[in-house]
Amino acid sequence: MRPSRRRILKREAEMRDATPSPIDPCCWLCGRDLGERIEWHHPQPKSRGGRYTVPVHPICHRTIHATFSNVELARMTTDGAELRAHPEMQRFLTWVAEKPANFHAPTRHRR
Repeated sequence: MRPSRRRILKREAEMRDATPSPIDPCCWLCGRDLGERIEWHHPQPKSRGGRYTVPVHPICHRTIHATFSNVELARMTTDGAELRAHPEMQRFLTWVAEKPANFHAPTRHRR
């Protein structure tokens, strides 16, 4: 049986979405240059249907998930403005601003 045109178009769209785009040289959260290690964050959690990913430092990625649950992340816009406006994240962003790109430190989980 031949696949329908709708299925073919859907598959092509999924392949376009899955094709990696050129890496932005800056972290999506803090704006610093990326180092050797890059992690990919889903602004819209995968559990909520998110497919789009953005490059972030490992410490930034861990801080996002230590501060917010997937439910909270799903309620926020995907541009990151609400995330950066949160008081805990502002404190983190101020602290990490002068650190080198490959900086690593343990991340405390929220209680």
